[in-house]
Amino acid sequence: MYEVELKVRADHDDVRERLAALDAEELGGVAQADTYYDAPHRDFAETDEAFRIRRERRTDAMADEDAAETAKVTYKGPLVEAESKTREEFETGVDDGETMAGVLEGLGFEPAAVVEKQREYFRVDEYTVVLDDVDGLGEFVEVEREAEESEVESVREGATAVLRELGLDPDDQIRTSYLGLLLSKRE
Repeated sequence: MYEVELKVRADHDDVRERLAALDAEELGGVAQADTYYDAPHRDFAETDEAFRIRRERRTDAMADEDAAETAKVTYKGPLVEAESKTREEFETGVDDGETMAGVLEGLGFEPAAVVEKQREYFRVDEYTVVLDDVDGLGEFVEVEREAEESEVESVREGATAVLRELGLDPDDQIRTSYLGLLLSKRE
């Protein structure tokens, strides 16, 4: 399965107004901490891959005060087209993020960086619109949807249309990951 994603910098207040005008469905909010790992057998920066553990906690009105943290392990393959941030992605839940981190470190994977963000999710047609506030980087909007390989182009075109409906310019798209943006900021 492929994740087709378009990402732009945008003021969240303006986008929330557009979402309301589109009758977008509010899906809730989360706080995420993504720990990215370097592999002992290849350089993910060179291969354009990513491997991470994501720890997540709900932060919206529906969240229980004692809501448990969830954890997922994700592998993201290299970008597959020049027009979007589309890549093959494999993700699965794990019972304990700390234990999984221990397994990875025991196998020689080393933490490279942590990306922390607050996310709000909305549904517009078949697309998920995500308002991200990323520590150290600011506010972004992502429009995304999963697709089979044969659907990538049509799904990307649909995501472009959603960006336009939100008053955003698809030509302002950022194909660099939050991890890449944070690492380039440190240099």
